[in-house]
Amino acid sequence: MEDRALVHGVVQSINVSAGGLPKHPVPEADVTPDGLVGDQHADTEHHGGPDRAVCIYSLERIEALRAEGHTLAPGHVGENLTVSGIDWEAIRPGVRLAVGDVLLEVTRFTTPCHKIEASFADGRSDRISHKLHPGWSRVYARVLEPGVVRVGDLAIVLPSRLD
Repeated sequence: MEDRALVHGVVQSINVSAGGLPKHPVPEADVTPDGLVGDQHADTEHHGGPDRAVCIYSLERIEALRAEGHTLAPGHVGENLTVSGIDWEAIRPGVRLAVGDVLLEVTRFTTPCHKIEASFADGRSDRISHKLHPGWSRVYARVLEPGVVRVGDLAIVLPSRLD
């Protein structure tokens, strides 16, 4: 992790569940190539696995969506890490994030599913679809270096491997 950092934010919430939503906050988590220890997925066809090990979202996006009348809070849309202070529009596949002891690489934008519809005033979870609203999607990441992440840890945006 010797690359020059582009920008940094802070981990505001770490969220896990035994399956289902919302995910509940914990103060810290061990992160393995399979994701956060203690986090399970009911639908392993669409969630989890090495390229979808960690789901990340922006606290600023959650707050903006709440201002629109939606009932989101950290963990409500299935994200494992809720971060603040990052230019969310710059987060895209290939970008790497150093979070606590963990190094992550964003693999894709997350497609909204029907299970998060209850968090949206009109039931339209596509409000956070990258295809319809670029810069508003959650992202999935793979774990390049496992370790521990804690609330309050820096989330440092690093150049992608291609930069």
